[in-house]
Amino acid sequence: MTTDEAAVEGGLDEPGLEPEQGSLDLAQPEDRHTRADWEREAAKVLRKARRMGDDDPDDRVWAELTRTTLDGIALPPLGTPDLLDDLQTTGRPTRAGEWDIRSFFGDGDGDGDARGPQGLNEEVLVDLEGGVTSIWLECGPETDFATVLDGVLLDLAPVVLQPVGDPLATAQAFLAWAGDRELHPATQLGLPADAAPHDATGVLTHVVDATTVHDRGASDAQELGWAMARAASYLRTATAAGLSVADAAGRLEFRLAVTDEQFTSIAKLRAARRLWARMQELSGGEPVEMRLHAVTSRPMMTRYDPWVNMLRTTVAAFAAGVGGADSVTVLPFDAALGRPDVLGRRIARNTSHLLISESHVARVTDPAGGSYAVERLTDDLAVAAWAVLGELEDGGDGAAWEAAVADVVAAREQQVATRRRPLTGLSEFPNLAETLPERTGAGLGVRSYGASFEAMRDTPPAAHVFLATLGPVAQHTARATFATNLLAAGGVAVDVAGPTSGVDDLVAAFDGQAVVCLAGADKAYTEWGEAAAAALREAGATRVVVAGKATDYTDDACATGVDALAFLTRTREALR
Repeated sequence: MTTDEAAVEGGLDEPGLEPEQGSLDLAQPEDRHTRADWEREAAKVLRKARRMGDDDPDDRVWAELTRTTLDGIALPPLGTPDLLDDLQTTGRPTRAGEWDIRSFFGDGDGDGDARGPQGLNEEVLVDLEGGVTSIWLECGPETDFATVLDGVLLDLAPVVLQPVGDPLATAQAFLAWAGDRELHPATQLGLPADAAPHDATGVLTHVVDATTVHDRGASDAQELGWAMARAASYLRTATAAGLSVADAAGRLEFRLAVTDEQFTSIAKLRAARRLWARMQELSGGEPVEMRLHAVTSRPMMTRYDPWVNMLRTTVAAFAAGVGGADSVTVLPFDAALGRPDVLGRRIARNTSHLLISESHVARVTDPAGGSYAVERLTDDLAVAAWAVLGELEDGGDGAAWEAAVADVVAAREQQVATRRRPLTGLSEFPNLAETLPERTGAGLGVRSYGASFEAMRDTPPAAHVFLATLGPVAQHTARATFATNLLAAGGVAVDVAGPTSGVDDLVAAFDGQAVVCLAGADKAYTEWGEAAAAALREAGATRVVVAGKATDYTDDACATGVDALAFLTRTREALR
């Protein structure tokens, strides 16, 4: 009888078949490795990539591969048990089952919006029939709720107001229209946290919308700290008006952004719950579960190659689900171009459907719980956000706050400029031949992370760069591809010389372009790079760039790590 047959016959109570508690070992002796083993093997790879010298110690790998967030939090390359040492916070998401799929609907009476209330109602009904479970509605006191929400079962589909203008007047207009209709308890009036308590019962009345500071460029810790500062202000106002801490907390919803940096987004949502529980505890109340609405980031979206936004929002929605969001809004991939069309809205809502029904992301509560890396990052974010809260509570919500956010914006833009924070389809692998879908409206109305690159793409120069490829294809492909992609990120097209055997071939292919870029192997640069540059200048080139390390016979150079925006600006100026 085999061991498996014995287990089936005798069960796990059979002597010798059940391992002692805590002793289950899933690795063979030869499969057990230490951190030092990992560092030694990683160091071999880094030496081949020339990121480490032969004399560098293996343990330098940890520092070499550790990444730092905009909040100064270290993200180590490997999750190890020691990351759980000295954690300062605890708490886990508690959402069980599917999240609420919430669609955003812009004001149908907005300037230049030809839909009107009837057209907006049609969009609402299509999304509800397609599986959306709540409605996030941009509206004002004059909104025709009777038309916009005609056919909506208010007791089954929560309506979340996004007031335009006077929030209190908007809420009162909505409640007046609703009358004695039964409203879903997750209905949200959308009053800002600094508004006075509202006497509406059975619904959520106030919202802390931290996506507003995210949209301005705030870091994760700044977004969380700002949210907690607004929540603290709300609790003070509500309790001063006679509400208990629990009653006040039960009327509040939080709104946070999630990005395609999935681990920081997961950790941010998990940290938010810990912060809110701690705040309620310090306020003398029994903690009420946080009601959390996650929205895929607006500034991470790109106007160019907008189809990549489907991938960005999918990763962000996954992070929202794993992080325990109660409601998730996936912005349509074409939202940055204007008002989304039917396809964009359909893809957006089906992103959540796929994650819930096909990927089964919602089946497990807190699936990231216990991960060394995620638990450490959650704790670090919570601690950093609490420090931001302290600064804001101490009166740092004026010039100091604006300066802190500006520093983060500048740091992020520098990372984008050097492509350490790449934007696929925009700063990396752009497609100059793409045809963008046409949309009406103004788009998302925020400054995107790739705004500087988008501005260049908006005004492409008519002139091209001559890509002077030195040698046969096999010797210039890598650097030629790098230079082509880099120039395309600035809207600059290239004319390629193709395979060449010497200076005469290059000059024969040259057509008088003002800027030329030499692309070849180091050996070709050494043997005839200088002669090629001189011949092209004599033929009419006014600026010579080399793909690789700078030389004394060229005007500029482009290589990995270059400030792409600065390089592209110089190149475009030379093309005028």
